Amino acid sequence: MQVPPWLGRRAKRLSAPVVAAGCRSGRFWRVTESVKEPSPRAGVNGEASHRRARSGLAYGIGAYGMWGVFPLYFHLLSEVPPWVVLCHRIFWSVLFLGIVVSIRHEWGSILPILRSRRNVLLLSCGGVLIALNWLIFIYAVGSRQVLQSSLGYFINPLLSVALGVIFLRERLRGWQWVAVLIAGTAVANLALHGGTFPWVAISLAATFGFYGLVRKTVDINSLHGLLIETAILLPLALGMLAVVPASAVPRATLGILSLSGVLTAVPLLMFGAALRRLRLSTVGFLQYIGPTLQFLVAVLIFREPLDHSKLGSFALCWLAIAVYTTDSLLTRHPQAVADEPE
Repeated sequence: MQVPPWLGRRAKRLSAPVVAAGCRSGRFWRVTESVKEPSPRAGVNGEASHRRARSGLAYGIGAYGMWGVFPLYFHLLSEVPPWVVLCHRIFWSVLFLGIVVSIRHEWGSILPILRSRRNVLLLSCGGVLIALNWLIFIYAVGSRQVLQSSLGYFINPLLSVALGVIFLRERLRGWQWVAVLIAGTAVANLALHGGTFPWVAISLAATFGFYGLVRKTVDINSLHGLLIETAILLPLALGMLAVVPASAVPRATLGILSLSGVLTAVPLLMFGAALRRLRLSTVGFLQYIGPTLQFLVAVLIFREPLDHSKLGSFALCWLAIAVYTTDSLLTRHPQAVADEPE
């Protein structure tokens, strides 16, 4: 900024007295009095906040990364009937989640939830929905339909938003409606030009969308909620496993099945740690890592055919996500985040 000539001349005449007076009064420039060096505590808190954010980002990427490569694990079990894999996953999940809760001394937070008949009923519904979601996903991997499962989890956040409008009377902004309509067009394109109805993608998105809807009505975290849901299903799972012939599941496969509890709990714990350390908007962006990795696993490892109709549907879905994400950024509204993927 240029100084007017008249002010420049006056400034020269006044500069020496002002500086001298300022020095004598000990107040030199007022603006320098308002600028303070950051206290050591502020520096420590800032560094701690950065470390917390970095660790949260690592937890989030780790959780969604594990969920993204889940097809590789279930591919090892493709010779076992999907319902047997599901029953084993329920059993081992209850066992391992129970151990985690015991180590963390958190049973006191769970027992009050069970005293409410409403909570037990809602979590029972959630258990049925997540079991159906798991069963369809296991079937999709075994039948080489991982591309459809990837599309279903891409669509899920947008479907969850639409379900919120229908059942919770939430209101959508204009661009959110556009994103939901584009996602619907992606599914319609695959149904009309894909040769077969994409029931895997729709079923995965629907079961998980309604699962998230049920979870919103119960004040419980993901780890505790999943423990209760799988525990409710445990008697049925054990009864079904009791009728499975011993020769139906080889010992080597049994060892792989026993890992399902750990593989269910570990990313869930990482997901919870990420939620505690990151902004919800950041976790909203990270949730697309899972279906992206599933897409890459399907195309690059399983060599599933990616014809023009499937590619067109994915392109429309990615466009819908881009519109939805951009709207969330511009309006500073965090994206919806699922409680517990896959």
